[in-house]
Parts: sequence; structure tokens; C-alpha cells
Amino acid sequence: MSLGCAAQMTRRRRWAPGLGLRMLLAQALVLVAGAATTWIIAAVVGPPLFREHLHQAGVAADSMEEVHAEQAYTFATMYAVGGALAVSALTALVVSWYVSRRLQRSVTEVARAATTVADGRYDIRVSQPNLGVDFEMLATAFNQMAARLDHVEATRVRLFGDLAHEIRTPVAVLDAYVEAILDGVRPLTPQTAATLRDQTRRLVRFADDAAALARAEDSSVSLTWTTVDVGALLDTAASSAAGGYRAKQVLLAVNAATDLPLLRADPDRLFQVLGNLLDNALRHTPSGGRVELSAASVEGGALLSVGDTGEGIAAEHLPHVFERFYRADPARDRAAGGAGIGLAIVKALVESHNGRIAVSSDGPGHGCSFAVFLPVTDPAPTHSYGFDRPIAAATAQ
Repeated sequence: MSLGCAAQMTRRRRWAPGLGLRMLLAQALVLVAGAATTWIIAAVVGPPLFREHLHQAGVAADSMEEVHAEQAYTFATMYAVGGALAVSALTALVVSWYVSRRLQRSVTEVARAATTVADGRYDIRVSQPNLGVDFEMLATAFNQMAARLDHVEATRVRLFGDLAHEIRTPVAVLDAYVEAILDGVRPLTPQTAATLRDQTRRLVRFADDAAALARAEDSSVSLTWTTVDVGALLDTAASSAAGGYRAKQVLLAVNAATDLPLLRADPDRLFQVLGNLLDNALRHTPSGGRVELSAASVEGGALLSVGDTGEGIAAEHLPHVFERFYRADPARDRAAGGAGIGLAIVKALVESHNGRIAVSSDGPGHGCSFAVFLPVTDPAPTHSYGFDRPIAAATAQ
């Protein structure tokens, strides 16, 4: 595009009428149309009708009385129409100025806020314009968008920080060991090889968890819907986790009701949900503790729960346990090999089944309980049983 064309487009945009002028022009068009219609009716239709009424009243045709009466009618019509047009024009000018000023202020605020968001500042919000439902919906939608972007940006920053931290630790250990071996400071003993293998596995496990989370949160990934026997699913999950529980000497109990409904779900995904919950419970339950995997039939679906007698969760951490890379005790979880992704995967998978998940705990040292509501059918449930009241009450059903 040439500079002349660009300059012409810039001038055209600069000279484009604003909202106030557009409203004033629209009002002027309405007034002109109304004035033209009134003039046509008064000049063409009015005089014959007026003259006919004069004749019916006994006024002779072409008499002085008829001439004076028609002149009076013409002047009265002129003054009435002219006065009405003047008052209408003044009223339209005032109303257009007032409304356009409010509209322009609201539009300008949204435009400036949008520019601020485009510059990467997502903490901006716009006020409610009080101009009707449409503008209120616009302001609300913009504020929701900005809040969502603010949350996404904060999550992105934290995500990259956590990713860097998670990768840095095993990489630093591997680098130190490899450098020590190359320098002859440390021999390649079976113990050293085991340490290197553990750190490598930790990186692989972290990569697998991150990939699993991405798949779970990807709404485009289709689920294989089929009929699922909840009792059989619990038995399979408990059998798979039994070896780790025996090794740590933690009791795993299964308590499934006899009237469990058949669910429409992806059995592999639900198995992953229970596996992650059982693994999380085992990680935070000391030897001699107890974990209970249970399922009960509730209105509209089934309520699955995993409760333990382990370390418990402080109240301030409960709202964050399903966030990616969140740890109530970073040092402890990192030493145990957890990356803070398992519960985020669980939440994503449960919600992909149109279900809900919640957690409760009486505090550190009192264990915790995770409850998962799954609807009977794959459409979104209309009843969130067990999540509008304490989990303990729901699981007692």
C-alpha cells in the first residue's frame, strides 16, 4: 500500500463521524421526514377538507369570509408546524447529546480497557454503564474475559516456573553425578547407577504426568462411552494398587454398596481416576494407616470416595489441591516423587464425564476424603448430590 493511500485512509478514519454526531444526524433525518409528511398533509390534504367544512357551515364559495378563513388556517398551520419542529429539534439535540455522551463514555472505557488487555495487563475492569441490559451484558462479558485472561496468565507464569523447578532438580543431580564420574571423583558404582536411574525415571514420570494432564484437559479428546459396573471397577482398582499398599503396610478396604447403578462412562479413564486417588492416599498415609475405597448409590448417579487416615490437609490448602503443581508441603511431595499433577488429572477426567469432585479434611493429622459424583448417563447431570453439603454427610448415605 502506498503512503498516499495510507494517509488517505488515516484521514478518512480521523474524519469519520462519532457516535454523538451519528445519533444527531439520525434524529435530524427523522425530523425532516416528519416535517415533510406534516407539510404535505397540511398543504395538500388540509385545505380542501377545511374548505368543504366551511361550505357545510354556510360560508359562500369565493367569499371574503372563505378567503380570510383559509388564510387563518394557513398561518395557524405554519406556526403550529414550525413551533413543533423547533421544539422537536431542540429536544432531539438535548437527548442525543445526553445519550451519546453516556454511550461514548462507556464505549471509550471499554475501548481503553481492551487496549490495556491487548498490552498484556489483565487486571483492568470496566464499570457497569447502566444503559440497559445489552450494555450491562457487554461490560459483564468483558470483565469475565479479563478475569479469565488474568487467571490464565497467572497460571501460565506459575506453570513455567514450576516446570523449570521440577526439571531443574533431577537435571542438576544428573549433571553433578555425570561430571563427578567424568572427573574421576565418584566411581560408577551400583549405588551411583541407581541414583542416576531414579532421577531419569523421575524425569520420565514427570513427562508422562504432564502429557496425561494435557490429554485429560483437552476437550477434543473423545471418551469411549460404555456401560460400567462400579463395583467391578472398584475391585479392579483395589487389586491394582494392592501391591504398593502391602509394601507400605497400609490397609486398603473396599466398601461397595449392593445397589450401585450402571454408569455410562469410559472405564479406562475412571480406572485412572481411582488409581490416582489411591496413589495419592497411599503417598500421604503412614505405615499402619488405613485407606477406604467406597461407592454408594445416590440420586442421579453414584458417589465414589477415597478416604484415608493420613496426614490430612489444612483448611487454607483445600481450595487449591486440584490446581496444577500445587503442593501443601512442597519439600515432602517432591521427595516422594510427586509433581502436583495427579489431582489435576483426576479433576479434568471427572469433569470430562460431567461429574464433580470435592475434598474434605478436618486438618493436619486427621486424614482426608475425596468424593466423586458421576451421573448415570453421559449428559450433564442436573443434580450435584454430595457437593451442596458436607462430604461426610453424603458418604454416610
